Amino acid sequence: MQAHAPDAVDLSKESEATKKLYGIDEPFTDDFGRKCLLARRLVERGVRFIQLFSGTNLGDDWDDAHNDLVGALGKMCKRTDKPIAGLLRDLEARGLLDETLVVWGSEFGRTPLAEGKNGRDHHPYAFSNWFAGGGVKGGRVIGSSDDFGLRAQDDKVDCHDVNGTILGLLGMDHLKLTYFYQGRDQRLTDVHGEHEFAARLLS
Repeated sequence: MQAHAPDAVDLSKESEATKKLYGIDEPFTDDFGRKCLLARRLVERGVRFIQLFSGTNLGDDWDDAHNDLVGALGKMCKRTDKPIAGLLRDLEARGLLDETLVVWGSEFGRTPLAEGKNGRDHHPYAFSNWFAGGGVKGGRVIGSSDDFGLRAQDDKVDCHDVNGTILGLLGMDHLKLTYFYQGRDQRLTDVHGEHEFAARLLS
């Protein structure tokens, strides 16, 4: 790995058109754009799992939205939309998207009720993820929330189901990856995740 890493992370070999696609050298998108371009380069080299993180630890509420939901959301979208769109287009153009599953998500959503004047608190009861590539058929929505976005309502999918679905799309049956330990059956989806919606994502 050490022998191949310098070449993999050398973005200077990419064309100016490709860098522009990802928003590299643009103020808002440069950081995450470089991460997305590096992800594509790792996919090309056969790396099987890649995780990208977008957020700040600058104390300015960009990614937490406790004080300014509208402002924070606008900034984070501006920071990530162009790079992730560039990654999807680039993977597709290179024939890599069909064999690469892209999962976009967060650890929780935001409350539909105001926190302070214009903020939102952490909210694990209703939020969205999206999937692309990996054989997933696009343009469909699974599940919904109530009218206020407070709780998942129809066709609920919890985090265990999401994990089970990801494993299913990778060709693994999470129910078979089970072993008995400390008095209970353990698996990668804990003891939950009975519902798998992978088939609906593929058809």
